[in-house]
Amino acid sequence: MARAIVETSISPRHFEEIKNNLVEFYTKHFKHDAKNINDVVILRKSLDARKPSIKYNLRLEVFSDSDFPEEINMPHFKDIDSQKYVHIIGFGPAGMFAALKCLELGIKPIIIERGKDVKGRRRDVAKLNRSGEMNPESNYCFGEGGAGTFSDGKLYTRSVKRGKIKDILEYFVLHGANENILYEAHPHIGTNKLPGIIENLRETILEKGGEIRFDSKLEDFEITNNRITTITVNGTVEKCNQLILATGHSARDIYELMHAKNIALEAKPFAMGFRIEHPQDLVDKIQYHNSPDIEVLPPASYSLVTQVKGKGAFSFCMCPGGIIAPAATDQNEVVVNGWSPSKRDGEFANSGWVTEIGEQEWSKFKQFGPLAGLRFQQSIEKKAFDMGGGQFKVPAQNLLDYLSNTPSKLLNKSSYHPGMTACNLNELYPEDVNFRLREGLREMTKRLKGFNHSKAMVTAPESRTSAPVRIPRTKELNHVEIANLYPCGEGAGFAGGIVSAALDGTRVAKSISAAYI
Repeated sequence: MARAIVETSISPRHFEEIKNNLVEFYTKHFKHDAKNINDVVILRKSLDARKPSIKYNLRLEVFSDSDFPEEINMPHFKDIDSQKYVHIIGFGPAGMFAALKCLELGIKPIIIERGKDVKGRRRDVAKLNRSGEMNPESNYCFGEGGAGTFSDGKLYTRSVKRGKIKDILEYFVLHGANENILYEAHPHIGTNKLPGIIENLRETILEKGGEIRFDSKLEDFEITNNRITTITVNGTVEKCNQLILATGHSARDIYELMHAKNIALEAKPFAMGFRIEHPQDLVDKIQYHNSPDIEVLPPASYSLVTQVKGKGAFSFCMCPGGIIAPAATDQNEVVVNGWSPSKRDGEFANSGWVTEIGEQEWSKFKQFGPLAGLRFQQSIEKKAFDMGGGQFKVPAQNLLDYLSNTPSKLLNKSSYHPGMTACNLNELYPEDVNFRLREGLREMTKRLKGFNHSKAMVTAPESRTSAPVRIPRTKELNHVEIANLYPCGEGAGFAGGIVSAALDGTRVAKSISAAYI
């Protein structure tokens, strides 16, 4: 056969030796004649660290005879039909990939982004980290690339049935990402590299006929006969044909606008909790069993889940070698998130530790209808701001003190820059929520020996895990009440990360294309 798939396992040290000469490895390992082998490429690489003898599991594709690997090429873009255009509100992964798919289909995307471009965002994020000065329209959540731009660049998703993940990953590779994201079991770009890739994607959109407006905010829209006819952006009214709403999980003003217009929304379960932080070398030792290959292994991660009183408590967005970042989008609130550089070579590892939030938790906010979960979320973020003492200092506690319900006298070292205030985080959430968080962590310390380390700490709140509101839509992906409004991505409640949001954006663009026929 001209093409064959083989699987094998190999030690991390051996992989480092052979990764640049896979043909030689294949011919020796499988005792195959090298004369007819054109190339060997990795289809999938995953790390198995369950036992002291740590291995990489490899799936390889072997090309022989007249068969060669296909090159990754830019998709074909049709000529723009001037009669076909769509406004896309938000330039995160959902809006960005909706725009790219529109261009492939000959539809002109007009992107409205409330925040700044990547370079402008960098300056605003630096101010926030350095002095606690926050721009509500340009921060870790708002601006070019959305929350993902400065939030690690993890590219794995469970949404395997919702589109072609490979197409999304290849777009990233074509615009500057390392090709290893095509085969790693948990692909990751890194916060230091992702902004440049986002800029390259922007240039492709502009080159192919798209329009992008930064510092532009959707303020209002008019509805006639169940269709949006005009939108108001920065005080200017303009006609609207089709509208993709890809505003992300933190655009609360959009939920408020829709609710004020009596447009159908739904309260949606989500998750809240803390960021837990450990020295990275401690996590490495725990996960790699003091392996002799530890210096050639990637910084270790973990994924933990348990049940407490019938509800889940679980790790979320684990960032090896990463940094805890201030992710608030308004004054007088505190939010934490995490990210990692491409090498994941920082001193600390951090992860969200969260539990389910539903009707039971937001029962005191029932009068707000579909915004009840949002109001609960806001109340916790405001309380955390007050506990932290202002300037986006976070309430924090050493892990052992948190577990014993004892205030910390001196906080451990952390990667969080705006500053920390020692608090008893057992007082932040309602008791049922706090019980699940605390007892879930106690259970985790039994599974990962050494997890309850004296240098570990928790900061709060990790509250933007997903949207607390869903914008309902039909099977054709338009809103259940408005024919030309297409809720999309994380903010609409239909995605949970960069790749799933990008996939949702492409699906929505295809649906709009079908509506134009």
